[in-house]
Amino acid sequence: MNAIDLLLTRQSTPVLCEPSPSASDLEKILAAGMRVPDHGGIQPWHFHVITGAGLGRLSDLYVEATNAILADPVNAQKKDAHGHDEKIAKVAKMPFRAPMIIVISTNYVKHNKVPKQEQLVAAGCAVQAMQMTCFTLGYGGMWRTGELAYNATVKQGLNISPEDDIAGFLYVGSPKKEQHLKPAKSFKDKVTYWQ
Repeated sequence: MNAIDLLLTRQSTPVLCEPSPSASDLEKILAAGMRVPDHGGIQPWHFHVITGAGLGRLSDLYVEATNAILADPVNAQKKDAHGHDEKIAKVAKMPFRAPMIIVISTNYVKHNKVPKQEQLVAAGCAVQAMQMTCFTLGYGGMWRTGELAYNATVKQGLNISPEDDIAGFLYVGSPKKEQHLKPAKSFKDKVTYWQ
């Protein structure tokens, strides 16, 4: 697959199963994350690769975070709308939607020419590069966030500083079923030309 074909046909794969990337393929995926645009060469990101028993630990962390959310009186509406047990059961299953999850977080660097916003975008580019590499290698990848990406308990459990951000959870595995290519989206009303 050439680069243009990749860019024009890449899509997310939400239904994933074993096998996950081999050790050598994982190295390629991580190396692609390191090749993204990086103003100042400061590498303002960190990758957590979660597999096997680590998925169970992440599930426990999601449950802990969600219990704290639901115990907060401010979130009473969420509790009533979804039901505590149903919500806990749902988040407990989330890490098992793929055999591997790569958590991409920022590792902000104080820099007089590279603001935090640029560093977050660079971490987001790392997610995209790794997802595209998965696609190229025949794996599927799904970039997810959701409320747990912004949760202090989840960040603390992953040893991510409160000042840093989770740019995404990249779910990785093999496509469970054949995906039909999604239709291309038109750029016509998203572009302004100055000539």
